[in-house]
Amino acid sequence: MSSINNASVLVTGAAGGIGQALVKALDKAGANLILTDVNEERLKQVSSTMAKRPPFFVADVSNPTDRALLINFCEQQDPPLQMVINLAGINHFGALSDHNDVLLERMLMINLQCQIALCRDLLPLLSQNQPSTIINVGSILGSIGIPGYSVYCATKFGLRGFSEALGRELSDTKVAVRYFAPRATKTALNDARVNEMNAALGNKADTPEHVAEALLAFIETDKKRHYLGWPEKFFVRLNSILPGLVDNSFIKQLPTIKRFFQ
Repeated sequence: MSSINNASVLVTGAAGGIGQALVKALDKAGANLILTDVNEERLKQVSSTMAKRPPFFVADVSNPTDRALLINFCEQQDPPLQMVINLAGINHFGALSDHNDVLLERMLMINLQCQIALCRDLLPLLSQNQPSTIINVGSILGSIGIPGYSVYCATKFGLRGFSEALGRELSDTKVAVRYFAPRATKTALNDARVNEMNAALGNKADTPEHVAEALLAFIETDKKRHYLGWPEKFFVRLNSILPGLVDNSFIKQLPTIKRFFQ
């Protein structure tokens, strides 16, 4: 499926920065939304500001019980679920030594493991409602390893690989798996240090609204993957064929990057 009008769409991380902008854009485009997030207060707020007052379900998708309850909730909705957009994620910038075991496990769980588990658990429902779509929202950092983001990159590289492999696994069905990769975005995921570092390096950052509109435009195409932003999409391609050139670029930037480590 490519048209969003009248489609039933589950959005995870719907109360986040990109999530809030995206559900507004989807609502305007005529989607029938189901919202989920771990933050009940913000989720209620998001739903209440929308004309259709879409149904929402508070869930921690890293929790198997919550996932099962969420899927049961989706099964009860009309029209039947046709699309899931996985937006849930967390970030941490700093040296690898700054990532303790608790943070490591949390990032791997939220950014990767629970995304995989949710796709697995939703597949029976999406298979019943073909044509259907899974859109995993990753990052440019899922294709380029950047100093200070070693763990975050690992999770996003993993999500990109999972999306690619699952898409090929399901290529004999009408369940499409697609991958969308924004660049730096002006949300609460980036703290003051990251914003200052991006400014020092001359890195551009998009607004959540811009990312939401680009994601909406991507949905309306048949493309399997999309990388947002220039020159970032160029560096994604360059890193895949001539990684040594990208290595040299980061070697030059490394003193500036490390200045912002905690």
